[in-house]
Amino acid sequence: DRNDKPTTAESGYYFLQSPTVETARPHSNLQIPAKTQNDQPIDILKIRKDFPILSQKVNGKQLVYLDNGASSQKPQQVIDAIANYYKEINANVHRGVHTLSQLATDAFEAARAKIQQHINAKESYEVILTSGTTHSINIVANGFSNMLKVGDEILISALEHHSNIVPWQMLCERTGATLKVIPMNLDGELLMAEFDSLLNPNTKIVAVNHVSNALGTINPIRYIIAEAHKGGAAVLIDGAQSVAHIKPDMQELDCDFYTFSAHKICGPTGTGVLFGKEEWLNKLLPFQGGGEMIKEVTFEKTTYADLPYKFEAGTPNIAGVVGFGAAIDYLNEVGMDAIAQQEEEILKYATAELLKIPELKIWGTAQEKVSVISFNVGNLHPYDIGTILDNSGIAVRTGHHCAQPIMNFCKIPGTVRASFSFYNTIEEVDLLVKAILKAQKMLS
Repeated sequence: DRNDKPTTAESGYYFLQSPTVETARPHSNLQIPAKTQNDQPIDILKIRKDFPILSQKVNGKQLVYLDNGASSQKPQQVIDAIANYYKEINANVHRGVHTLSQLATDAFEAARAKIQQHINAKESYEVILTSGTTHSINIVANGFSNMLKVGDEILISALEHHSNIVPWQMLCERTGATLKVIPMNLDGELLMAEFDSLLNPNTKIVAVNHVSNALGTINPIRYIIAEAHKGGAAVLIDGAQSVAHIKPDMQELDCDFYTFSAHKICGPTGTGVLFGKEEWLNKLLPFQGGGEMIKEVTFEKTTYADLPYKFEAGTPNIAGVVGFGAAIDYLNEVGMDAIAQQEEEILKYATAELLKIPELKIWGTAQEKVSVISFNVGNLHPYDIGTILDNSGIAVRTGHHCAQPIMNFCKIPGTVRASFSFYNTIEEVDLLVKAILKAQKMLS
């Protein structure tokens, strides 16, 4: 079924017990007891108390934060995990025999294993810790440099963020490969018949996002993965915008690479993940050279370390990774099913209320989408609307959202984007509508 997509329903989550550091290779056989996922409706007032920033005022008004697609806010549990790392175990990882280094290594590798369990990766060493989705995609694009030649093709979609366009363009410039694009329609959905036509024996890798950051469209990635694999192509899924809403399962999806960033899921900035199947990671060239990613170095020759360290050169963002693990714990404690339910209610209500505003047009009306609404109001410039909303304490994103090809296709300069999270409320939607009406009156 080409409309098949990953479900948000999951049976449970895992509580991780820290691994030891007897070996430099992350443990892949940790015995982790299962714990039933919280599937109770969200106590929104209790949840909001976990996020200190939500209680502050902006321009004299109570903050209404609706820019979660750019970066989510952080609960106190994540803030505390980062602070406690610096207060109690601050040291470099993997390299020291002293106690603090071993504690830091424990915490770092525990976070890796939490991520492994969350996405159901087969092995913990298939989880590469990076600075974010952009870094992750560049690792893969760079790694394909010695596998492509003139006549080979790379397939992306019209819905991509610039981070899943530019690295492939650069790869084509280096190798002579050709970049091709799956087109979209004005509903913000990919034309899957065109995808079928574009796939051919020359297609070496397909790189598409799970969810469009600009429009909220959920792409039919199961179908894309299955069809690409039939022709022998590798598949990279950009999960930056999906993981806050959908819990991905690497065994079920069977993609070759999956990328995402911590800061989209209540974690810190500057840290992210590249999941890669072991056989593919072993084929890729290292992206950076330096300490940690080596096995032996002489002036004549260097041999590379085993996975995952082959791709983790230099001192990592240890505190960020610890915070990443805490964010995974937090989301699972809230419950991904409960999060999906809360966001679906917000999306339905916000869509209905926004469409009552005269001249407001929503861009991105796919049947399957997450809680993101991009819109314009008549001929009013998105920046002007965003400025007035900010004066009312409402944070939204305006512009092309690093997705200029989408804006060019729609023949618009950009949109106002309200992206909702599970800690947003119906009352905040009402404030958004009221502020848009005010902006419309002021600018008309």
